[in-house]
Amino acid sequence: MRETVTPTHCPYCALQCGMNLTPAPDGRAVVVSERPDFPVNRGALCGKGRTAAAVLAPGVRLTSPLVRSAGGALEPASWEEALGRVAGGLGRTRAQYGADAVGVFGGGGLTNEKAYSLGKFARVVLGTSQIDYNGRFCMSSAAAAGGRAFGLDRGLPFPLEDVPRTGCVILVGSNPAETMPPSLRYFTELRENGGTLIVVDPRRTKTAEQADLHLAPRPGTDLALALGLLHLVVAEGRTDEAYIRERTSGWEETRAAAMAHWPEYVERITGVPVPELREAVRLFCEPEAAMVLTARGPEQQSKGTDTVGAWINLCLATGRAGRPLSGYGCLTGQGNGQGGREHGQKADQLPGYRKLTDPAARAHVAEVWGVDPDSLPGPGRSAYELLDALGTDVRALLLMGSNPVVSAPRAAHVEERIRSLDFLAVCDVVLSETAALADVVLPVTQWAEETGTTTNLEGRVLLRRRAVAPPEGVRSDLEVMHELAARLGGDGGNLEKKFPTDPEEVFEELRRASAGGPADYSGITYRRLAEENGVFWPCPADGDPGEGGHPGTPRLFLDRFATEDGRARFAPVSHRAVAEEPDEEYPVLLTTGRVVAQYQSGAQTRRVEELNAAAPGPFVELHPRLAERLGAAEGDPVAVVSRRGRAVAPARITTAIRPDTVFMPFHWAGEGRANTLTNPALDPTSRMPEFKACAVRLEAVGTGRSAPTALRAAAAAGSSAPPSP
Repeated sequence: MRETVTPTHCPYCALQCGMNLTPAPDGRAVVVSERPDFPVNRGALCGKGRTAAAVLAPGVRLTSPLVRSAGGALEPASWEEALGRVAGGLGRTRAQYGADAVGVFGGGGLTNEKAYSLGKFARVVLGTSQIDYNGRFCMSSAAAAGGRAFGLDRGLPFPLEDVPRTGCVILVGSNPAETMPPSLRYFTELRENGGTLIVVDPRRTKTAEQADLHLAPRPGTDLALALGLLHLVVAEGRTDEAYIRERTSGWEETRAAAMAHWPEYVERITGVPVPELREAVRLFCEPEAAMVLTARGPEQQSKGTDTVGAWINLCLATGRAGRPLSGYGCLTGQGNGQGGREHGQKADQLPGYRKLTDPAARAHVAEVWGVDPDSLPGPGRSAYELLDALGTDVRALLLMGSNPVVSAPRAAHVEERIRSLDFLAVCDVVLSETAALADVVLPVTQWAEETGTTTNLEGRVLLRRRAVAPPEGVRSDLEVMHELAARLGGDGGNLEKKFPTDPEEVFEELRRASAGGPADYSGITYRRLAEENGVFWPCPADGDPGEGGHPGTPRLFLDRFATEDGRARFAPVSHRAVAEEPDEEYPVLLTTGRVVAQYQSGAQTRRVEELNAAAPGPFVELHPRLAERLGAAEGDPVAVVSRRGRAVAPARITTAIRPDTVFMPFHWAGEGRANTLTNPALDPTSRMPEFKACAVRLEAVGTGRSAPTALRAAAAAGSSAPPSP
């Protein structure tokens, strides 16, 4: 019998690497293999992708609904009982306290169909404005800055294949060698082609080791660094005056702001020496084409929108946006972080990246949904603000595909708020730390068991295909929403008919809802996705381009930007400090991030034996000088204490980090939970929390010894110096 091979995509990061799945001999699982025909990863897979099928195993994933018993334990139940409890919990809360007392929290790993349906479900069935998703913690600052500058936010406005063909890339706050390993080849090929790579990161990561120039600024000073580079661009006469005149607006105010950040001043703030600043400008400006790519480093800050805006300013001043092989881009993190925010899962947006406050947008989407535009609620709280309101203003929560007990800032507080809810329902593949607190847990299908679309970091819409049937007792999120709509609709209105369970039927509705919006998917069909290996949005018409169809848009802004006048907008921004600067009590800065063998909150990857063997638990990365003054040796337990809590993990001592900074990965729960420490201070525009910089102190566990005054002085001195051997 011939094996069935199903071409599909990885369930993890925003590369959405192509992979093939074939049934395992037992018929209940699949085997992952390379898929060389997909252009993004060209067959390469990281360890997470190669082992993705391990999470399908019955002993790993959920296979039955769970309900909280009278004794307090989660126990197996029928779907009928579980759905009845969810409908009852949400319905009672709505009836007693009003629609906005019910919240919905989604995830950047949900397919476009699920994200679209979840936003519709919140607004049409529940009538609540209180919906947001964990993508707010991922790329929202870049989205805000890109929208402000270009009139449109798409992670990359060009395909990854352009990266090796440009002259220089500045990679800011990104470590693709560990976060998306198959993408590292693009930067390797860039250098092989004669281009240069500049990496901006407080740590000498595996990616920074590949760079021609590594700039190691103090965490939270990326804004000052970008302003200092722009100052030098102006001072050295490297601006593209014709481009600025013809394709931009707002330059004079931006120029004045940059000139207030002279190199020596920027060196004092960032710790990056002036000669390195000058070398970065030379490398960036000398080639004909260049790019700036940002990730969570500059974005997860309380000034993330302005920080990304400053890097965009650098591109605009040098004529490096909206031109071939040039531009600004964001390396989106989550698998469908891009699509998740485009189609209504975000507090202030409707499908097609329409604004919820726009009357025309409301009218268009309401017509597709068959409801009165006035019935649609307005914008709700952002992700952290929604979590912070749990148990008070928001009394019940429906959560899909997220684990905020581990992933949210000030996580102990968020866990406390979740525990205070009147009712919590969680839809997930595994029993995450958040699901373990729920009143009802609904086991749902995952990537190999369902069909649906995702949108990768390039804006390429992709088709994931079902390769294996889910276990008995597992249903899709679309089925869950269909059944809940039937139970919550009231008045015998057959509201469930508005929530089809077939993903292609949902996508056809999504096409209509997005038509004419900034993220226009109306010309994209499942047939095209299968035949063309993905289609870039915007794509406003199906069919042959010669007959009025549209091929999709791999490269944006080549003719004009998406603003009303077609010009890109400079953002006049100035440096400001992180929300929580080090002081006598908390003298060191903590920054957080990922390791190669784990993903996000680790809810799935921590259940894979091979990945746990490679990355078994959290650690505290610190410079030898800090370790010496603390009296800590490699592997010793170290406590990291902030104003929000305390985390303990083994020391990892390395010269690859600045002496004034410590690093913790955020994949683990328990006493090593890094997000116990992080600061929920929010960016005023994007509402992004400041994950990347907060003040902490170190304590040697078991000795009662705290960081002495000498350590505080050393940390302060280290703030103006890069890592040293």
